Amino acid sequence: MKYTSLLKKEERQSGMNQFEHLKEEDCGEQDEMKEINDSDGGSVNNNNNNIKRKMVTPAPGEHPLQYNYTFWYSRRTPSRPANTQSYEQNIRQMGTVASVEQFWKFYSHLVRPGDLTGHSDFHLFKEGIKPMWEDEANKNGGKWIIRLRKGLASRFWENIILAMLGEQFMVGEEICGVVVSIRFQEDILSIWNKTAHDQVTTSRIRDTLRRVLNLPPNTIMEYKTHNDSLKDNSSFRNTKITL
Repeated sequence: MKYTSLLKKEERQSGMNQFEHLKEEDCGEQDEMKEINDSDGGSVNNNNNNIKRKMVTPAPGEHPLQYNYTFWYSRRTPSRPANTQSYEQNIRQMGTVASVEQFWKFYSHLVRPGDLTGHSDFHLFKEGIKPMWEDEANKNGGKWIIRLRKGLASRFWENIILAMLGEQFMVGEEICGVVVSIRFQEDILSIWNKTAHDQVTTSRIRDTLRRVLNLPPNTIMEYKTHNDSLKDNSSFRNTKITL
């Protein structure tokens, strides 16, 4: 899927293409980004520190986020078997934001998750962390999973990313990123953390999720470690269910 198709229709028609503007800024670094994104199996390329990359920083007068965050997009054909290599080929880095103002400029030009079709995912992760189980920051962690009926994805996605950017989870550096997954029968929201065996932290993330998303007390929530996902090659099957 072309990046321009992720723009809102009115933005494509009006020519207010902030997304393309950000994309053009990155073109000069295409080779560097390719080396980073082509690292094998989701493991971080140890030579990345030697690559000169354009740092994203807040402009004067902007309100800096505590961390820089990168938007990613992925889409695949469900009938094709998923594996690390095919996943990495289908995931695309869209852009990085460093301030509240940069986030809203970027976010306001993207299609809402509820308007996506097929087997699609939006990811928002701290800069330097790939949304892959094998990434160094993710490999010992896991994710909380919330299954949504169709029609709720856009609102819940916005609420969870604002909570993450606003540091509402209060778990230090544990949060890696969030994902919204658009599927045919349901949509799925998940938040990834670094340390799966830290029950105090995972419980705090769960409780904060209930609060910021205003979930009913009987909402079923599921947790799955990335190690288990690697074993069964699945993001959402064989999860640990909790109320």
